[in-house]
Amino acid sequence: MTIIKDFPHEIIEEENVWIPVTDGLNLAARIWRPKGSDASPVPAVLEYIPYRKRFGTTERDEITHKYLAGHGYACIRLDIRGSGESEGVLTDEYLQSEFDDGIAALEWIAGQDWCDGNIGMMGISWGGFNALQIAAMRPPQLKAVVTVSSSDDRYADDIHHMGGTLLGDNLSWSSVMFSFNTMPPDPALVGDRWRDMWKERLEGSGLWLTTWLQHQRRDAYWRHGSICENYEAVDIPVFAVSGWADGYTNTVFRLMENLSGPRKGLLGPWGHTYPHIGRPGPAIDFLYELRRWWDRWLKGEENGVESEPMIRAWMQDSAPPYPEYDHRPGRWVAEDSWPSPRIETQTYWLGRGMNLDDTETGQEEEALNVQSPVTLGLYAGKWCSYANGPDLAGDQRLEDGGSLVFQTERLEEPIEIMGSPEVELDIASDKPVALVAVRLSDIRPDQQATRISYGLLNLTHRDSRAHPGTLEPGRRYKVRVPMNHIAQTIPAGHRIRLSISSVYWPLAWTPPEDARLTLWTRASRLNLPVRPPRASDEDLPDFGDPVSAPPPETTTLAAPEHTWRVSHDLASQVSSLEVTDDRGRMRFDDIDLTVTARAREVYSARGDDFASARGETEWWRSLSRGSWSVSSRTRTVLRADRDNFHIDAELDACEGDVRQFSRSWSQTIPRDLV
Repeated sequence: MTIIKDFPHEIIEEENVWIPVTDGLNLAARIWRPKGSDASPVPAVLEYIPYRKRFGTTERDEITHKYLAGHGYACIRLDIRGSGESEGVLTDEYLQSEFDDGIAALEWIAGQDWCDGNIGMMGISWGGFNALQIAAMRPPQLKAVVTVSSSDDRYADDIHHMGGTLLGDNLSWSSVMFSFNTMPPDPALVGDRWRDMWKERLEGSGLWLTTWLQHQRRDAYWRHGSICENYEAVDIPVFAVSGWADGYTNTVFRLMENLSGPRKGLLGPWGHTYPHIGRPGPAIDFLYELRRWWDRWLKGEENGVESEPMIRAWMQDSAPPYPEYDHRPGRWVAEDSWPSPRIETQTYWLGRGMNLDDTETGQEEEALNVQSPVTLGLYAGKWCSYANGPDLAGDQRLEDGGSLVFQTERLEEPIEIMGSPEVELDIASDKPVALVAVRLSDIRPDQQATRISYGLLNLTHRDSRAHPGTLEPGRRYKVRVPMNHIAQTIPAGHRIRLSISSVYWPLAWTPPEDARLTLWTRASRLNLPVRPPRASDEDLPDFGDPVSAPPPETTTLAAPEHTWRVSHDLASQVSSLEVTDDRGRMRFDDIDLTVTARAREVYSARGDDFASARGETEWWRSLSRGSWSVSSRTRTVLRADRDNFHIDAELDACEGDVRQFSRSWSQTIPRDLV
């Protein structure tokens, strides 16, 4: 990444500014803006998230917002109520109070002497969510949005559920926020009231996992904040971005299809990160793309962004299966609209001999069974990869032994797919609750299997996410299982493989019982979105290498470590995935604040016992400056039997060596056809 220190505008930085919002609260903001903007007001860009402007996102904040401020924008990084130095208590994500506070903040920003009244919202993940959600409320100050790695549908396509199944990341993510919410504000900014604010958070934030597990189907809880309920409410320009290693690729395509205003989509090879720091590479000069977007919709410059292709995507080349890539080979392609009239459906029938046949002629019906071990899926990687460790899918041969596997002959010509592969299945279960997992893989000449995409379906959700219904054992059902969108080249000489399993643990929580699925081949098929080559792709402008403003001065006191380890105890027959996410120990030199964060997650199950699935997460955090230090430890365990989920959780918080707060939870929540 190229670091730039000289910009067209000299920058003023305000480290902590109080913005009055609802309920008499004040939220804490960090502001970068051009010098002289008091006299010559400029447009503003708001990023509104709970991840601690003081230290949590400081590095990416500075390289991003300083850059934009240096090009003529006032940039506001605002902590949500109850996070960072902001007052109040944070009790859940995307509450109405969060939206109302955001609109109050927009009104405040528009009223400042340095703002010309035109405001954009941007953010990755949480900030991308609430940018869309607040846009749907149509505040007049908000003129455009950049949403990165977010969703328009909180139930169907967020970290909680997929295809009606419960994701393992639901536990993982709730544990991240459980830990974040234990940290106090910085006394250097809030003074002596920091202890009272800290105590209020420790007592009031709660255990979010409980709330989430009380909503296992698509009810009003999930519809709130899901802009797919009314796309027409968002009538301002939207720039939507994600990466193929991320968990939020599908959103970009749905927004392009369903929004009516100016819109643009960008998809690269990246994980859950901004594209200018994207990994797997190539990272791109995304800040320049951001600036062009804001120049058009906040400054009114006629730079032609609305005339460019609707979607730019990284068409990945074939690569060996590896859980951690630095770079994915490929090239940039474009489509002028979505759905693209150029995309053609290539159908492969599931045929006899476990073949994928490109013709239906002569197909005979065959009934095949699959009853996967409870531990199938340990090499699936993370639903939402942060690409800062080996959290991508490994060689699928390690999973295919417990699956039904169908594959083509070696391809005579390369195939490019772009869009959502889909499987149609004629299927039955011997249990009233079951799931099916489907995986699409590129089989290389040396037989290595690289997963291209996958999909999950809780079969009780076959007709409705809001009103699931049990299966009649033995009855045949016709179901569709969409896979995540992807752009991928499969070369000549390779094979296409479809793998079908009844388990995908711990990416998805296990069914309540060991279900045997029966699949009938003649009426089952794989539909691939095939993209014909487009000569004009060769003329697409290059995005260029990433450029940014300088990061903050920091000193690494202990190096970070990120590991994934799979183990199998032959005596107990217990298989485990252990994840270590150690963020290291870092001092932010300009504010003399030392920060540590470390997590350990363990997911385990015994091969023939569906009541043995267990997830455990533990986080340690600390802050220190001179003689002042605070620390916290949180631990959450999630188990399930046939009828219930069981949660056990602990929280301990200390000032120095003295424990200031301790609480434990033990709760049981009935399973709701999950």
